[in-house]
Amino acid sequence: MTITVRDQNADDDLRAEDFHFTRTAWIAAAPSTIYDLVSDVSMIGTWSPSASQVSYDEGAGPQAGAWFSGRNERSAKQWTSRSQVLRAQPGEEFAFVVEGLVQWTWTFRPLGTGTLVRQSWQLLRLDPVLGSTRADLESLLAHMAESVETTLAGLARWVAEQDHTRSPAPQAQ
Repeated sequence: MTITVRDQNADDDLRAEDFHFTRTAWIAAAPSTIYDLVSDVSMIGTWSPSASQVSYDEGAGPQAGAWFSGRNERSAKQWTSRSQVLRAQPGEEFAFVVEGLVQWTWTFRPLGTGTLVRQSWQLLRLDPVLGSTRADLESLLAHMAESVETTLAGLARWVAEQDHTRSPAPQAQ
């Protein structure tokens, strides 16, 4: 009788649901304003360090079932991805799935004079294109979290700059 002893490999128990995060930022604008900016996917390149040239398919817009495409970049690699809107609730939530691999969810809640914005990322299924080891997926997760932090900070800064460029209200004389 032969007994085979197998080393437990951490990569053997990879589960997509283990790879997720949420980042939060307060932005000085109403939830409806932030929702309008985020759901206009053509704007994402304004704030995101890794997404650009994003647009809805012809005739589509921010509604459940709509499709859009965009360019992505990571570690000097570039590719085009296809995404489908899952939820589009004005002023509350905007969620979409990219290539059936990851889900992005934005939520908007009023807080004081602005909005608490939450951006979440969830791996939906394992795929070699994203990485085949725990180290690969942890690296992807860290990269995406950093990208989201940059995106949220860029969005907050952009909104603040837009407010500063408005003409001041006329002064009573």
